[in-house]
Amino acid sequence: MPIIKSAKKALRGSARKRVFNIRRQKNVEVTVKDVKKLIAGKKGAEAKKALSLAYKALDKAAKAGTIKKGAADRKKSRLSAFVKKNS
Repeated sequence: MPIIKSAKKALRGSARKRVFNIRRQKNVEVTVKDVKKLIAGKKGAEAKKALSLAYKALDKAAKAGTIKKGAADRKKSRLSAFVKKNS
């Protein structure tokens, strides 16, 4: 545990940021999983609509620094290729 006052403050801030980061990451995982489920269920039109929600979640996570921009771009690219291939 931190002893110095500034370290205690940093710990509190870090705990707050952790909550937001976990929430954003969970949102990314859920939206990507939804797209993959729709593809598996042969619902290509719905998957394309869900794809935009996944893009939005990935872009927000990248903007906030939860994931890196390159990682978000890579995930979007692979997800769109998956949708294109299977729909």
